[in-house]
Amino acid sequence: MELRRSAWFPALLGVALGLAVAFLTLPVLAIFLDTGPGRLLDSLGDPASREALRLSLVTTTIAIAIVTLVGTPAAYLLATRRFRGRELLVTLVELPLVLPPAVAGIGLLAALGPRGLLGGALDALGIRLVLETAGVVVALVFVAAPFHLRAAQAAFAAVDRRWLEASRTLGAGEAATFARVAVPAALPGLAAGVALAWGRALGEFGATLMFAGSFRGITQTVPLAIYDRFATDFDGALALSAVLVAVSAGLLLSVKLLARDALR
Repeated sequence: MELRRSAWFPALLGVALGLAVAFLTLPVLAIFLDTGPGRLLDSLGDPASREALRLSLVTTTIAIAIVTLVGTPAAYLLATRRFRGRELLVTLVELPLVLPPAVAGIGLLAALGPRGLLGGALDALGIRLVLETAGVVVALVFVAAPFHLRAAQAAFAAVDRRWLEASRTLGAGEAATFARVAVPAALPGLAAGVALAWGRALGEFGATLMFAGSFRGITQTVPLAIYDRFATDFDGALALSAVLVAVSAGLLLSVKLLARDALR
């Protein structure tokens, strides 16, 4: 039986893709087209810019390590178990995805600030988060974790359950099955989750500003440094934006390539 082909629908798909690509890439390209090599080098030579870039890389790396180590097994549990209240738990862990940045920052202050729910306990332990670098890490984990959790759940849910059952039948424990079967099988999806979370963490602005503030060398990440320069040095803000885009693209591409190589 010959399949009926429509001439207009493939054209419509191509137009839709073209519009999406144009709209989503034009602002990014404009940053580089507006930023000359000289201004970009000047931005990299500025001590404040280097400090902000260093702080962003350090805090996002720590945050993503926490998100991966905690979020991956949590996502496995949510993907492979059915229990009462599961949908509520999934909703709760994904809720930060839709929270406005200001609300996220206020929530962190209400929970972990000096007068927050856990403020007294943290103070008794000598832990200070507000206006500290550790507070930046906490804010990044809060906003980035749901991206990894969501992608990891989907990746684990797509793993053939027969593989997991075969591993258990052959005598492997649940922990060994998770590490040796589930994680390798779900690796592309897990890598996508890490990439999304890392990109979100690198671009985080609102919750970090509300919770940790913007102090050079302590809490001022690249997005905060860009905002600080926006009103008085637009060219500098543009150059720093180009650096952030390049670093973000490099990190995301590296994660994807490492995941692809691991599957070979």
